[in-house]
This record gives sequence, C-alpha cells and structure tokens, in this order.
Amino acid sequence: MSTISKNKNLLRRPFVIALLVIFAWFGIGGGLGPLFGKLSTVQENDNANFLPSNAEATMAAKDIEKFSTAESRALPTLILYLGAIDQGKLGALNADLAKIGSKNIEGTSVPISKYLLPDQPVFAYPSQDGKAMLASIPVMADAAAQLLPNNKPVLPEIIATLRTEAAGFAKTNGLEAKVTGIGAILGDLFGAFGAIDTALLGTTLLVVSLILIIVYRSPVLWILPLLSALFALSTAGGVIYLLAKNDVIALNGQSQGILSVLVLGAATDYALLLISRYREELHHHASRFDAMKSAYKGIFEPILASGTTVMLSLLVLLASELSSNRGLGPVGAIGIAASMVTILTLLPALLVAFGRWIFWPRIPRFDDVDAQLAGTWAKIGSAVDRRPRRIWISTAVLLVVLAGFSTSLNTKGISTSESFTTEQDSVVGLELLTQHFPGGSGQPTQIVTTEAKAPAVIAAVKGAPNVSDVDYTRVSPVMPGAPLSEIKVVDGKVIVNATLTISPDSREAIASIPEIRKVVHAADPAALVGGSTAVSYDIAQASARDNRVIIPIVLVLITIILGFLLRSIVSALLLLVTVVLSYLATLGACKIVFDNIFHFKGADQSFPLFAFIFLVALGIDYNIFLMTRVREESIKIGTHAGVIKGLTVTGSVITSAGIVLAATFAVLGVIPLVFLAELGFAVAFGVLLDTIVVRSLLVPALVREIGGKVWWPSKLQNK
Repeated sequence: MSTISKNKNLLRRPFVIALLVIFAWFGIGGGLGPLFGKLSTVQENDNANFLPSNAEATMAAKDIEKFSTAESRALPTLILYLGAIDQGKLGALNADLAKIGSKNIEGTSVPISKYLLPDQPVFAYPSQDGKAMLASIPVMADAAAQLLPNNKPVLPEIIATLRTEAAGFAKTNGLEAKVTGIGAILGDLFGAFGAIDTALLGTTLLVVSLILIIVYRSPVLWILPLLSALFALSTAGGVIYLLAKNDVIALNGQSQGILSVLVLGAATDYALLLISRYREELHHHASRFDAMKSAYKGIFEPILASGTTVMLSLLVLLASELSSNRGLGPVGAIGIAASMVTILTLLPALLVAFGRWIFWPRIPRFDDVDAQLAGTWAKIGSAVDRRPRRIWISTAVLLVVLAGFSTSLNTKGISTSESFTTEQDSVVGLELLTQHFPGGSGQPTQIVTTEAKAPAVIAAVKGAPNVSDVDYTRVSPVMPGAPLSEIKVVDGKVIVNATLTISPDSREAIASIPEIRKVVHAADPAALVGGSTAVSYDIAQASARDNRVIIPIVLVLITIILGFLLRSIVSALLLLVTVVLSYLATLGACKIVFDNIFHFKGADQSFPLFAFIFLVALGIDYNIFLMTRVREESIKIGTHAGVIKGLTVTGSVITSAGIVLAATFAVLGVIPLVFLAELGFAVAFGVLLDTIVVRSLLVPALVREIGGKVWWPSKLQNK
C-alpha cells in the first residue's frame, strides 16, 4: 500500500468515527427529545409536599386528611364581588353559584363539578359593611396535580373559567369580581410556570444565538454549539421526565426553569472553551484531527473538573430538608452531566466533520500564528504584570465594600401574594378582601386536638395575635342563618379553625405561628398546628437550617476538587476565598438593586442558598479555566510569565462564556416570579463580577504577586 493510501485511510478513520458519534446522538435525541416537552406534566408545585415528614405542619396535615377522603381535600378558592349589595343581588348570585359546577372548563367538555368537593353547597354571604359578597368554591386539592384531556393543567384552567363566569355575573349586576384565595394564587403561579416551555426557552435560545454570532463573527459556526446545547437540554429533559414520572426524583416548575438556563448556559460555556482551543490548535496543525486531539487534551480536564464541581455542589442539596431543594439537586446535576457529555462528544465530532470552513469568514490557517497573544487581553495582561499589588488591593477593596451591604439584605421571606413581579388578579383580590372580610377567610389555621381538650385550646387561641374567629370543623358547612351542624370527630380528635384578621400568606401572619403554637401547646402539648400559614412558617425554618448545613459542605467539596485539580493547597484556598468574596459582594449588590430599583419586598429564605450554589459552583468555573491554563503554561515558562500568558490566551473565551451564562440566567426575569427574577439577577451579576473583576484582575494579580509559592506543596512552586 502506498504512503498516500495509508494517509487517506488514517484521515478517513477519525472522520467515520465522527459521523458515527453524530448519528448516535441523533438517535439519542430522537428517543429522549420528545419527552422534554412533557416535563411540565410531571411537576409537583404544592408547598405542603415540600416539607419534611417531622415538620409540625406535615404531621397536622396527615391528621387533617382523616377528616375527609384523600380526593376531597379542599383548596380554598374564593370569589369576591364588590359593589352595592342588596338581598336581590345576593339571591341572584346564590342561584348563579348553584349552577357553577355544571359549567364546562373553557376549551373542553369537562364540567367544573368533576374537580369540586362532592355534596358541598356553593353559596355567597355578604360582608358586614354591605359592600361585598364572598363565595368559596370547594376545589379539590388533587386538581393541582391533574391534566385536562388537552394536556393543560387543571387548576389554572378552572381559575380562568371561574373568572369568566364571575365577570359575566358582575357585569350584569353592576359589580366587580375577583377570584382569589390560595387556589387562585396557585393557579396564577402554575400559569407563570407554564411560560417555561415557551417564553423562557425561546428567549434563552434567542439571546444565546445573538451572543454566539457576535463572538464568532460567523454566519454558520454558532449553529454547532447551539445545536449541541439543545441536544444536551433535550437529553437531560428526557432523562428527568422518566425519573420524575416514576417518582425517582421530584420536579417542580422552579427546577424546570433553572434546568433550561443552566444547561444552555453551561453547555455553551464548555463549547466556547473547546472551540477557542480548537481554533488555536488549527494554527499549529495541518490536520484538523490532530488539532482537535491537541485541543481535547487541553480542555478535557478543566471541563470535567468544572462540571464535577457544579454537579457535586448541586447534589449536596440532597441534604436539604425541603423536597423542592432536594429535587433541584439531581435535576441540575443531570443537566450538567448532559452538558459535559454532549460538548465532549457531539461537538468535537461536528467540528471535525465540517472542517475548517465552518469558521468562515475567519478561517484559521496552518501558519503557527497565535493571534490571542495580541490585542486587548495582551494589554490587560501587561498591566497586571506591571502593577499586580495595586490591582489586587483595589479590586479586593471594591469587593469588600460591596460585601458590606450583604448584611442588610432582607431574606426573611415574602408572602405568596408578593411572589409575582406583575400584578395578578388573585393578589389584587386578596388585598381587596381584607377591606371587607377577615384576611384569613376561607383559609384558616387548622389545629388538631382531642375533643376533651378542644375547649381549652379554643380559649387559648382566642387570645393569640391576629386571630379574629375560632370554630370547629363541623359535619356540614356553616351556612348563614342555618343552625350549626354537629362537630366532626375522628378517632377522638377534632379540628379547631382559627381565622386570622390578616392575609394568611402575609409575613405578619407567618410570624404569628410561633405564638399560636405556644399557646396551643400550653393547652394541649400533643396538639398540632397546621394549615397553609403554618406550612409557610415551617418552610422558612427548614430553609434556615439548609443554609447553615449545606453551604459549609459545598465549600469543603470545592476546596478538595480545586486542590486535586491544581495539585496545590495554596491556589485552592486562594481561589475559594476570592469566589466567596465575590458571592458576598453579589449579595451586597442585590441588596442595593432589590431595594432601590426593583422595589421587591424581600427575598425568599432559600435565596442565599440557591445564589451560593450557582454563584460559587459556576463562578469557580472561570477560575478553573484560567488556572488550569496558567498551570499548563507555568510548567513550560515559569509562574510569572505563565500567569500573564494564561490570562491573555483565555481572556476572550472566558469573558464570552461569562457573558453567555449571565445572559441566560438574566432571562429568568421573563417569568413573572420574584424568586426567579432575583436569582436571575444575582447569578448574572455575580458571573459578570467573577469574569470581569475576579478572574481578569484579582486572581491573576494575586498569583503574580505570590509567584511560584502559589503551587505549594507541588514541585511547581520552584518555577
């Protein structure tokens, strides 16, 4: 066989392997991709199900369920009618409400009655001031987890239908109607999560596409990393769907939204690193296969270390007391794993299959020219080389000043009605309800006690803060003017309902739970205080515990990974300190922006934990990308020269990666939920801070100042 024939066979062999990898991925995508679109059908968004089994609200809920069949647990949904009220309008309204169950849910032939409690009358009663009427619609709690024949979630569609019906009656009678209560708020919440499949994903893809086009200045190259990221997302979504459907992991709307931006952002980041190194190596190799082999050798370890760091940080969430947090751990870890595998297999195959022309019009030639050693980043590297001490001191001071504001960031939680960034009908209705009825109407705090001790519990609760009325759960609903039915007793226990004077999901109501429990337990130590307000309080306590436990574990894990990756204790601790400082500075910036620009009422108790997981785990990525290249160059040319060259050659790609990740998380703001908007801003700002200040200036300046000792105890410290 001639030399030419041998060379052709050698070239053909990796090309065939690349094609096989591509075909394999299309097969995987064809199998798992369609399942991604079904993710919203396996969500679990009921806060009560997030609590640990030993929480008092959870134990109370188990007893409360015994007072009714599992399928008939109520989800309080209220319709508030405002205007001039008289007996004629009240009678007409009650006649209209008696037929509400026979109405079909909009767009279907399914009657509303299918999802209402059986044998429960629906009626309205007037307020004492004669300016409002209130009706309670007994929606089954299980409706929140069911789908209609058209695959739309039941609860938001029921709420939409009730709003249409209520508006029709109100218009005819010169009134105004608002559908509110926990059922309507949850319906609006589920509706907001529904935008994850459309608005969030579409906006994220558009933003990433635009950034990639600008970065590569190529009409075609950007398609390959974006295609690879989509394969990663569809693969992760398919795997998660199968696991959630079989109750292996828990998925909620919040986790699904984070999954999309996390996978697209991380996969694009890894793709930028691979393509940048591949472009660099194409200048040094005549064969694109040799160039990819060399590039792969340079990026495999940092991508693996980066992905492993994020995955382990996310999996630490399995130690959370809240199932919603525990669910995000494996969901996010699966997403990162899919991102790594896709970018390390599919993207290299696509790049070598298409050849050098994919970079058109800036096609890298075999000329042994390193274009990255000139330009803006060469100037930044030169500045760090000349004045390292001035740079690291000034940037450290800036971060410390910002971090000082973090101590006053309000993370005491927000009410459900404060959880939306846009005005919701359910929230407006809740605010109007408190002007005419006790704020807790239709949504009482429920106390499970024995029949014998119930009178003492009632007497004690009447003296608790923010309690307006106390009564038993009875065999039949209480109807105005009708005699009271018997008290419902199950296994010697009764339920005492405490109606609050204020909105049951407000911070003031939640803060009153400890005092209510105190007086209740004094009257009956075995009594259990539950209900939605108690659930919110117990979630806050679990979140505080998670912050204390999970954050230190993540810090230890990251330090160990960095130590092994860089073969150095000093550099691992140095990077960890800078990233934590960046995290605290980001919280300080959040304090300023949330209070003075967005005017949010506060942040969820879990916000510091989520921000920490994403900022520290993702923020360390850029330092990993930088320091692995610095170590590689230091072995060749020494630490002083190596840190400057490492900064110069990685400057453009890491900055681009940071911008992509920041932009993808910023897109969370399209979902009208305060938590996601806050998390999106925090990660976007923190990533840019890490990319532009910490990785570009602070870390290189510190390494330049410390010199070879930064690699202690490895032998590289002598270079």
